[in-house]
Amino acid sequence: NICRSPVIEIVVRKHLQRAGLPVEVASAGTEDYHVGGAADRRSIASAQAAGYDLAAHRARQVRAADFEAFDHVLAMDQVNLRALRSLCPGEHAHKLDLFLRHARVAPPDEVPDPYYGAAADFRKVIELAEAGAQGLIARLR
Repeated sequence: NICRSPVIEIVVRKHLQRAGLPVEVASAGTEDYHVGGAADRRSIASAQAAGYDLAAHRARQVRAADFEAFDHVLAMDQVNLRALRSLCPGEHAHKLDLFLRHARVAPPDEVPDPYYGAAADFRKVIELAEAGAQGLIARLR
């Protein structure tokens, strides 16, 4: 929870606030690798360049309570969606989907992981986050 999901979280939160939609947004990882750590420095830099502040982000792992607390639990890719399905109680399975598919953004359906990529890959996450946020706002209205 240091590359894609914190960027999606901050971008979506900012766009929802601008749209006047009082929606709680949070991000979490399916693994515990970076719990308590800051966002990746490259995510912070690309977000900052686009006008988003990730300085306060601290990574956390998905908790069982998240499936009850949130109306939508959206994954960045199929791998994480499968992991969420394995963790999610059956009565909340209808809440699971891919962020971009849920937001009705044209393909790709997945937000690619920029971790092993270049600066352009981190900028692409911002672009997809903004497009996905707009689609999500349209759907929530």
